[in-house]
Amino acid sequence: MSDCKKKTAHNIAEIKKALGSSDGRTVGLVPTMGALHRGHLSLIERAARDCDTVVVSIYVNPTQFGPTEDLEGYPRQLDKDIEMASGAGADIIFAPADDELYPAPVFTEIKINELVGLLCGKKRPEHFSGVATIVVKLVNIIKPDIIYFGEKDWQQFVIVKKVFKDLNVDTLVVGMPIVRDADGLALSSRNRYLSQKQRRSAKALPAALELAHDMIKNGERRKDKIISAAKEVIAAEPSLELEYFSICHPENLVEVETIKGEMLLAAAVDAGGARLIDNKVIKI
Repeated sequence: MSDCKKKTAHNIAEIKKALGSSDGRTVGLVPTMGALHRGHLSLIERAARDCDTVVVSIYVNPTQFGPTEDLEGYPRQLDKDIEMASGAGADIIFAPADDELYPAPVFTEIKINELVGLLCGKKRPEHFSGVATIVVKLVNIIKPDIIYFGEKDWQQFVIVKKVFKDLNVDTLVVGMPIVRDADGLALSSRNRYLSQKQRRSAKALPAALELAHDMIKNGERRKDKIISAAKEVIAAEPSLELEYFSICHPENLVEVETIKGEMLLAAAVDAGGARLIDNKVIKI
């Protein structure tokens, strides 16, 4: 048995035993759904620099998928993920089964009152409740000092921070920059759904964000013109279906009225059945 498999916990009793007494050690948690890529590894590497013990959870959380989404088809590669996470600095892998985290029937879940009707929440109304519930469960089980999220899922990052504040969760939430491939596409586990042709088309997503950023940087202040130009970049790729393109406040996610201060450029597209999101935080 490889060393990394020896430190893989498959239930709550095992993860608690593996963690033992903290004895003043700093524990970092990187929650993932597996299908790891360099973006995930950057979180693990950061956690390894910050913390004495790094836990990586690998769990495809069913409560954050809608009824027509890709729960069954979501990529799963546990053995490879364990090797990758361990190589990046993970000390313990937590890979539980569904019934370990959601004993039937599910009696309690976290309800989100704000931000869920914006951006990704318009199409995925139950998604962030599922995210918040699983993240709080993981924190209660593992009791990390710090938890790490990629900023590609910006809305998730903001919502988790607000949930922790409201529920008096002491764990520090750290966001890490988006990691991109050489062509500019943000790394995502769902990128593997793309054919080569779809992959080429998907580059229009970061290109549209970059165009909007450049227009603002060069003095354009007409929001409608900026968004229209960005949408044209995406519309030029027939295989892409735009879900939204937004210029909003990075904390409350409400559309800005005027182009000034700190802003979030955020967009989502459907690329032949693969839902891709991306964003860019700017300040003028």
